[in-house]
Amino acid sequence: MLKLIIAEDEEIIRRGLVATIDWAAMGAEVVGDAADGLEAWQLVESNKPDILLTDIRMPRLSGLQLAEKLREAGTSVHVIFLTSYADFSYAQRAVRLGACDYLLKPVDEEELMDVLKRIRQQDKTSPAPVSEEENQVSLVDWQPLLADTHLNPYVRDVLEFLPAHYQERLSVEEMSARQGISASYLSRKLKETTGHTFNSLLTRFRLQQSLALLAEGRMRVYEVAEAVGFSDYKNYAQVFRKYLAMTPSQYVHHEKQG
Repeated sequence: MLKLIIAEDEEIIRRGLVATIDWAAMGAEVVGDAADGLEAWQLVESNKPDILLTDIRMPRLSGLQLAEKLREAGTSVHVIFLTSYADFSYAQRAVRLGACDYLLKPVDEEELMDVLKRIRQQDKTSPAPVSEEENQVSLVDWQPLLADTHLNPYVRDVLEFLPAHYQERLSVEEMSARQGISASYLSRKLKETTGHTFNSLLTRFRLQQSLALLAEGRMRVYEVAEAVGFSDYKNYAQVFRKYLAMTPSQYVHHEKQG
C-alpha cells in the first residue's frame, strides 16, 4: 500500500481529495493532509510517505519550493503536482524538479490511477539494497590497472575514455562499436580485469566526481546530479544510497561537520 500525503490550501478541495477518491482501490492510503507547503514538509519528514500530491500555489511554501526542498534533502518521495493553472512554464519547472506528473484540477481519477501504477512499477524495478561490505568498496580505483603494461588494450581504452566523457550518455554497446569489437567480449574483459561491469565503472566514476562537487558546496544536489551525467535526481539519490549507504544531503552534512 502506497502512503500518500495531500497538500492543498483550499480546504474544500483538500477534503474532497481525501474523502471522495477511492484510494484503497488504487492501492494507496492517505496518511496526512496539509493546508500549506510548510505543514506538508513537516508531514513528509514525520510520515515518510511514498507520494506527495501537492498544489503548486500555496502559502508559506509553494509546491515548487516544497519539491525543491525535498530534492535538496535527498528524500525519495514521488511528487505529483496539482494545479488549476494550465501554464507550460509550471509544467517545465515541475519536470525539472523530478515530478512524476502534472495534473490539472479537477483531478481525473483515471489519470491519477495511471500515475500511481507507474510509480508502483518504478519502485519494483529500483536497485536492490547491497551489503555494508559492498557499500564500503572504493568508488574509483583503477590507476594501478592503467600502470600495468600488460593491461588489455580495450579495457585500457575504456578506463582512459570514461574520465573525459563520463557526463555523456554512454553504454558498453557504444564503446564496443567504437573499438570495433563485440559488446559481450568487452563486457567479459572489463569484468575479468576490474571486477565490474561497464555501467558499474561509469556509475562509480560519476559518483566520485559528484562527491567533490558536493564537498565544494557551490551547487545544489540536483544540479550536481545533472552535472555528472545522471539522468534525473531520483536515480542519482537511489544510486548514491546504494553505494554510500547515505543520502547526498547526509554526505553534505558530514562534510560540513568534518
